[in-house]
Amino acid sequence: MTLQLDFANIYPFIEENAFEKIGEQTRPALRTVLDRSGPGKEYLGWLDLPQQEPGTLERIQEVASGIREKDATLICIGIGGSYLGHKSVIEALQPYTDSVLYAGQNISADHLQHILDIIDEREEVYLNPISKSGTTTEPGIAFRVLRKWHEERYGEQGSASRIIATTDSSKGALRELSDQKGYQTFAIPDDVGGRYSVLTPVGLFPIAAAGIDIKALLGGAGAMRKQATSDSPENPSLRYAAVRNSLYEQGKAIEILSTFNPRLQYFTEWWKQLAGESEGKDRKGLFPASAVLSTDLHSLGQWIQDGPRNIFETFLTVKNSDHTITIEASNENADNLNYLAGKDFDAINEKAYQGTAQAHTDGGVPNLTVSVDKLSEETVGELIYFLEMAVAITGYRMDVNPFNQPGVEAYKTNMFRLLGKPGVG
Repeated sequence: MTLQLDFANIYPFIEENAFEKIGEQTRPALRTVLDRSGPGKEYLGWLDLPQQEPGTLERIQEVASGIREKDATLICIGIGGSYLGHKSVIEALQPYTDSVLYAGQNISADHLQHILDIIDEREEVYLNPISKSGTTTEPGIAFRVLRKWHEERYGEQGSASRIIATTDSSKGALRELSDQKGYQTFAIPDDVGGRYSVLTPVGLFPIAAAGIDIKALLGGAGAMRKQATSDSPENPSLRYAAVRNSLYEQGKAIEILSTFNPRLQYFTEWWKQLAGESEGKDRKGLFPASAVLSTDLHSLGQWIQDGPRNIFETFLTVKNSDHTITIEASNENADNLNYLAGKDFDAINEKAYQGTAQAHTDGGVPNLTVSVDKLSEETVGELIYFLEMAVAITGYRMDVNPFNQPGVEAYKTNMFRLLGKPGVG
């Protein structure tokens, strides 16, 4: 395990000798997760996801390999957990690929037309609708439009051979359509909710199609599972959850996940869904926000430094980049930056992080750091499992069900009524 936690900038706000106490207060929530005894226990299948059903991984790799061999474009059509998890991994590990595109995560005609314009120029296009029910509005209408284009391009049979649906194993509109049309399918496990589904075929198939080693990704998650499911005080997910809850009880209502690596921008978006949908209910829960630094230091940085003190910050840092660029000395030195000559971007970025963390501490913002050595399949797998477990523990510590999302239905009911959906008054 390469993931490391640094609580040095928490100690001014939580006494170091209090860590054992808050850990003990949080441990019952960990046991609730591991015993599968709390509300939402029927959705705890993600605990075992580093292990896959026999043959599933091999089949995912086979289908994904066929798509890559054809140099095809894969369009993933989904929203929420059917979108954010795999996009976050692909953006972290293959940030410049255009072989995987996304639709159905919004209701924007401009966005969908842009996708249509792109694929008009591509020879091979595969569709991957991702929905347990097949009736979710945003991906549903996007799939209607894209399937029409697809069938006009390839014919009904040719289209069917290029559609891989990820859906319920036995029921639902998308399952029925898949069986009728003869689409290849991957099954969404019944015991895993959307925001925890990145290590199921929901996420693994698009990730593999992007050329990422999913066995290594699951290996990293498996390594973290050994740590995050232990009853040891050194359990990293338990320690992180304990600090989050302690700061929340002090009145810190907002957690900002800040990263100095732009490849993790969508990872912070995935985390916002994971934390927000799991914890924000019964008028409880931390509000999850994010910042990509140093970019946002020139915008949100002012608010973080001098705004309301109802926040704390978690830095997500990567120690080493894949590339090295070193600053050279300039004879003119018109920009007065020769003092940086001989330093590489990673070294400068590290000092930016250290200076920011100290400034925010001095400004009254508790902050901690989660770091990995580099971005790889293994470290991203570690991060996924670490955060999933920490959020589950936090939810039970707050006495909410971390695995339902009743509030999500409110906007749908209003939207359906306004659109005149039959049966909605």
